[in-house]
Amino acid sequence: MIRKATMADVKGIYGLLHHFADKGLLLGRSYSSLYDQLRDFQVALADDGVTMIGTGALHISWENLAEIRSLAVVEEAQGRGVGRNLVETCLHEARSFGINRVFTLTYQPRFFERLGFHAIDKGELPHKVWSDCVHCPKFPDCNEEAMVWQG
Repeated sequence: MIRKATMADVKGIYGLLHHFADKGLLLGRSYSSLYDQLRDFQVALADDGVTMIGTGALHISWENLAEIRSLAVVEEAQGRGVGRNLVETCLHEARSFGINRVFTLTYQPRFFERLGFHAIDKGELPHKVWSDCVHCPKFPDCNEEAMVWQG
């Protein structure tokens, strides 16, 4: 089950993101950032309807551009469609706002290709999207791939 994140989810989102950030697989978020951007986040719940098994966010960057960010699924649930469902939920939300161009920065390009994204040069993205990157330990030598979906 996918639903919008609530205040009660913030600690779980923080823990899940930092689990993968500690492995260098995504950018961790501060509690302040999570509270500030909580409305961007979705959470995936296990069959028990309580246990968080994934999260992802749709962050609106510009008039017709949004970013899927902070996509993470617990290892035990990977390969079961949880990430796909989170991305599809984010894309549906983007369309509901009239946004038909969504990008992501990822180490998992094949996953996003299967969802209709294609690779682009990072230089095609507006400078505004790099504001969070300065907090990344890999900045300015980012080795994530930029991908975009156009619906």
